[in-house]
This record gives sequence, structure tokens and C-alpha cells, in this order.
Amino acid sequence: MSVKRRQPRSPGGPLSVGLVLLAVAAAALCGLWLQFGERQDLDTRYTAGGQAPDRIDIDASVQRVDAGGQELVLRVLVTPRGELAEAGGISPAENLTLQTSSSVRGDLTFPAHSRIATVDVPVTLTGGPITDYPFDAYETDMEFGAVQGGESVPVHMTLTNRDALFSLAVDTSEIKGAAVFSAEVARSRSVLVFSVFMMLAMWALAVAVLMGGRHLVRRRMGLTWPALGWMAATLFALAAFRNTAPGAPPIGSLLDYLAFFWAETLIAFCVVVVVVRAVRAEDPPPPRGASGS
Repeated sequence: MSVKRRQPRSPGGPLSVGLVLLAVAAAALCGLWLQFGERQDLDTRYTAGGQAPDRIDIDASVQRVDAGGQELVLRVLVTPRGELAEAGGISPAENLTLQTSSSVRGDLTFPAHSRIATVDVPVTLTGGPITDYPFDAYETDMEFGAVQGGESVPVHMTLTNRDALFSLAVDTSEIKGAAVFSAEVARSRSVLVFSVFMMLAMWALAVAVLMGGRHLVRRRMGLTWPALGWMAATLFALAAFRNTAPGAPPIGSLLDYLAFFWAETLIAFCVVVVVVRAVRAEDPPPPRGASGS
């Protein structure tokens, strides 16, 4: 009677599947943790000023940061309170002027008995430069005071961030009834993570092309068109991949000098070397007029 032999199991089959699932779960939890921290940064409210019953409330939010132009757009909503307001804060009882610092472009004036609407105000940034992307950072100092009826009135101001590509670190203070914010603007955590991933991916693809080219040259495999097509496609794909960097950094940024320029140079060099060696390895064509026996 013949005995059937058991086929040996592949080593670590169920274990490898379990490790993969564990790695996926860990990556998902890490992503949730990073997203929760970034959501908390966007929900953070920075406040400055007093809580007097007769005051001017200012609700300001950063709508957009233009790193290339070194400015941010601040959306400002002004609400008078107490004796300074009419119709429940919709309009000021007297002419109202918000006096701002030099970084904020111009004072804001609201006529008496008129409805107050939101205003978008450009604010100048200092620092950078943008070529330090993705590690560029900027600073600005914003000061808001209020004058109504020719007299200074207290201000209570709240500042939030609505630009997901940037994060804010703010120090607040109050000077003679005016709200003062010293803000540092930097790339958000998601932008940093994706930019680092882009640099690692560029180097990984360049090394993969280098290894593939070395294999073709050592084996003297001639003109292997699928391999050459993949190498050339990688050369152009990296340029399109680089243009997906969040925030559209200009050419010449730190991202380019750390990865993109070198990866493109290495891939182009590999393509040229492989083609030259492959042409040399190809058999020469038979001479014209030669006939086979």
C-alpha cells in the first residue's frame, strides 16, 4: 500500500498574513492619530483681550496662506457688544474704526447704524523663504484696537486657522485694550509627511532603475524594449509626481535638491548607459548580398 506524502506547508503562511494585517491596522491607527492631531490644530482658538460688557468682538480666521507672496488672508467678523451696538450687534451705535498694526494692510472703518459684513484682510508675512519647502516657516505680528465715537474701546479677539496646508503657533497678549497676536506659520503635519514620502519614493524609484539597468548591462541582454520603456516612463513620471507636491513649491526648493534633481539625473544616466551597452551587445546585421546555404 502506497503512502501519500504530505506537501510541506509554505513557511510562515498564516503568520505572514497575520503580520500583514497587523501592519495595516497599525498604519491605519497611526493615520487616525495624525489626522486627529491635525483636526485639533484646526479647531484651536486663540483669544486675546478683555471680557468687558461693552466691547468689540473680533472673530478672525486664516483663510489662505500664500507662501510665495508672503501673505495670508484673514477673514474678519466684527460684532459690537453692550452699549456699543445696535440691533443685537448687527451695527455699531457710532462710527467704528479698527486700528491695526503695520503688517495688516489698512485700518477698517464701519459706519454707524450700518450692517457689519465680514472683511477679507491681507496680512504680510516675514521669514521663509519658500525654497526651504517643506520646512519653510513664516512669522507675523497682528494688533487690533478699536475706536468708537472718538474714544478707545476694549477689544476681545479670537483667531483660528482654516488653511489645512499650514499650522499656526500663536502667542497672545493685550496692550492698552488692544488684542495682539504673534503668529508663526509653518507647513502642516500632513504636508510634511507627504513631502518626506515623495523624497523617499523618488530615491526608491531611482535606485530601482539603477538596479534594473545594472542587471541588463551585466547580462548583455541587448535592447530590451519593455525594460527601456519602464525606465524612460519613470523619468517622466517623476516630473509629474513632483508637481503634485501640496502647496505647489517652485523649482529649486529643498525638495528638489534633496531628491528630485538627483533622482532624475540618475535615471537619465541609467537609460543612456543601458542603451549604449545594449547597442554594442547586439549582433551586427549580416552583410548585404550574403545568401544562406
